[in-house]
Amino acid sequence: MSDLRVGVLALQGDVREHLAALRAVGAEALPVRRRAELDSVDALVLPGGESTTMSHLLGELELIEPLRTRLAEGMPAYGSCAGMILLAAEIVDAGAEGRAAVPLSGIDMTVRRNAFGRQVDSFEGEIAFEGLPDPVHAVFIRAPWVERVGSGVTVLARAAGHPVAVRQGQVLATSFHPEVTGDRRIHQLFIDIAAGQA
Repeated sequence: MSDLRVGVLALQGDVREHLAALRAVGAEALPVRRRAELDSVDALVLPGGESTTMSHLLGELELIEPLRTRLAEGMPAYGSCAGMILLAAEIVDAGAEGRAAVPLSGIDMTVRRNAFGRQVDSFEGEIAFEGLPDPVHAVFIRAPWVERVGSGVTVLARAAGHPVAVRQGQVLATSFHPEVTGDRRIHQLFIDIAAGQA
């Protein structure tokens, strides 16, 4: 059992799935909707969902700057799909003015929203993931991809020639959804990263 308290940003998206995956690997996992809850956790998961909706709600709840501050101070974080978009330093095709996805600058990368296409273009497949002996079954749903990585960013997996899993320090991001597959290795990796063991 990990001593870490891991929050899941619970504004919209795959919140229950991430909570279940984190608990399955022994973490104390709790939903985060308010500043006090954010302040109480050691690490944070930003789930898949709709990045513009999540950004709007972060703004309404006055969580954007506190979240940026925690990330800048080194809080471990993991983002899947929409969470990857939010963790970027720059977002290509961020959305309409006034309802755009907001970059939190957790990872020095540029991400393109919906890069693989619309909902009907969603797909899944096996991809090699650095550090894991067997491929990961990756589910891509209106998924982003990474168009640029900074010098401190490690690419962990690619699909269609583009980075789809990256890490910078204690921040991890995937453009696919491990929370929906039953494969807990990505969540275990995040807990190991957050605990300083990977």
